[in-house]
Amino acid sequence: MIHYRVSFENPLTFYFQIELTMDVAPEAAAPLELQLPAWRPGRYELQNFAQKIQKVEVFDATTNKLLPFRKTTKDRWEVANAAGLTVRVRYNFYAHQMDAGGSWLDETQLYLNPVQALMYVEGRQQEACELTLALPEGWQIACGLPQTSPNVLAAPDFDHLADSPLIASPTLVHQEYAAGGLPFHVWVQGEAELDWPRILTDFKAFSEVQLQLFGGFPVADYHFLNQFLPYKHYHGVEHNNSTVITLGPAELIMSEGLYKELLGVSCHELFHTWNIKSIRPAEMQPYDYSRENYFRTCFIAEGITTYYGEYLLARCQVHTPAQYFEELNTVLRKHFDDASSENLSLADASMDLWLDGYKPGVPDRKVSVYHKGALAALILDLTIRQLSGHARSLDDVLRRLYEEFGKTGIGYTEADYIRLVNEVAGRNMQAYFDKFIYGTAPLTDPLNKVLHTVGCQLMVAENGSASESTFGFRTVVKNERTEVSAIWPDSPAALALTVDDEIVAVNGRRVDMNLQSLLNNGAASYEVSVFRQSRLLTVTLAAMPGVSFGQRYAVSKLDTADTAQQEGFSKWLGWDF
Repeated sequence: MIHYRVSFENPLTFYFQIELTMDVAPEAAAPLELQLPAWRPGRYELQNFAQKIQKVEVFDATTNKLLPFRKTTKDRWEVANAAGLTVRVRYNFYAHQMDAGGSWLDETQLYLNPVQALMYVEGRQQEACELTLALPEGWQIACGLPQTSPNVLAAPDFDHLADSPLIASPTLVHQEYAAGGLPFHVWVQGEAELDWPRILTDFKAFSEVQLQLFGGFPVADYHFLNQFLPYKHYHGVEHNNSTVITLGPAELIMSEGLYKELLGVSCHELFHTWNIKSIRPAEMQPYDYSRENYFRTCFIAEGITTYYGEYLLARCQVHTPAQYFEELNTVLRKHFDDASSENLSLADASMDLWLDGYKPGVPDRKVSVYHKGALAALILDLTIRQLSGHARSLDDVLRRLYEEFGKTGIGYTEADYIRLVNEVAGRNMQAYFDKFIYGTAPLTDPLNKVLHTVGCQLMVAENGSASESTFGFRTVVKNERTEVSAIWPDSPAALALTVDDEIVAVNGRRVDMNLQSLLNNGAASYEVSVFRQSRLLTVTLAAMPGVSFGQRYAVSKLDTADTAQQEGFSKWLGWDF
């Protein structure tokens, strides 16, 4: 067994202390190698957690004498001549990252994502692990791992330990509900006035609809670990049988806007218990924490989950169709916010998460596996429903994935997913994959077409901003300076302006919070004065209404729908038309 111990001396420093103790077999010939993860499941980019490690020391635990060691990579350490010894590794970890994937220490709580902070012994990841927390009296622990004794958590292997975040504090609030005969725990750290009956009723509703969808649950219990913060924040991360959600400001949790976010992220993260934690891509069986784990199917892991995370809240009657359409419209707005979808496929965007998928990046380079992935999932779901007269849907694909791969622990491939989609749809769906997964075909017409089958439509509205809709550029005001922040390809602005230009005048009139009115007098062209790299230039902008950023998309019900469309609406959303 591998033993870990976490303690802290002065929480004001944000450093806590970690000890890792293990017996090394007498016959061990190779050096003892210790690896700190370089990334965490749920965020597919290298994060190099070793940046937070301070003062590594290695001891013979029997004699307490220091042992020589050396660092072999940025996050790997090697201990030679450890055979037959009980080795103890000691180091400090800087816990000052308050988000759903981070760790935090102060005088009020210890919040730990083990994947950030705990080294593992190379070759011994399958051994049982024990984590002891040295806590002040009166503190309790919220975690998906079982406590074998006070403040001692047990994990069957390093994967389970790494994937089990915890919050320890004297002020944790705990509530519980049952769904499908299974216990679900809701933990809250933070000061918030909560409507617990409403929360538990709504959580039970979306939990039950997910259990019904998959026909089972891959774990024995589930824990929602909530950090409700005193400032604006939004983040969630999925784990084996838990999730961490960081949300704020805490005093507004029950307000309409923030409570909607709480429900959405909670439903989304629970769905991941099946889709990515249990139904896992072949490339991640098992995880390799030391390097990138490239996979082309994040449009399944995150795109489908993003679709179902909001859709199921309507299907279980927690949200109305109108509320669901508001969330769907947000996804549409984010997807159509730039021209990236013309340049990168969903499959390649999955790979590029490891490159720059979580950063804004250079203009018009990439698409979101979350947003485009959700829209592609919507198209697929409604297509399967149309082909089968609503006898089958994307639900059936997910159930098949769970039966064949989630329950067996076998990783699925792209070919496996395509095969299951074809079988459930009852026809060859290669055109769908060629266009929307491996290609860059526009989504507008296909979305509008499938939405009509369920009595809905994709509405198009013009953008009221003259700079965006007529000329194709966006601006931001920085220190009273109006600067160009984005330009649509091949728009009038693309021929005259560049990002970071400071716009100072239009047709000789000074720009001072009046840019839109100066560009909106109906002229065919405008003389625009800009500072570019501190040099004053005047360029000509030609008007071309309806281009670039000009269109806004939204889903709404048809004013009139025939019987088939109304029935389709009801079978899709679970609400009468």
